[in-house]
Amino acid sequence: QVQLVESGGGLVQPGGSLRLSCVASGFTFSMSAMSWVRQAPGKGLEWISDITYGGITATYAASVKGRFTISRNNAKNTLYLEMTNLKPEDTAEYYCVRGREDTWKDFRTWGPGTQVTVSS
Repeated sequence: QVQLVESGGGLVQPGGSLRLSCVASGFTFSMSAMSWVRQAPGKGLEWISDITYGGITATYAASVKGRFTISRNNAKNTLYLEMTNLKPEDTAEYYCVRGREDTWKDFRTWGPGTQVTVSS
């Protein structure tokens, strides 16, 4: 019954911004660390960011550090990813998942994802 529904993707020009959202249900969201991962064309799944269950500590992959910001609203069971200064290399399907950098692969539940395309 775990559900993760991503939204907010779209087509943007290089240098643009997007805000992704993930609405969670079926588990105690407020007690679960969460991550964003992505899959670019022709590449495998790449972890890009995680956040502790209280939202105090966030960690980022080098590829997005300084450009993306992860956050959460536990009252709304929602995870966010603010993306700025987008580059063509950021083009990918974006997913949210339970866990942190070292544990997210243990989870089997995925949402439909949301597509981000960065192109001029």
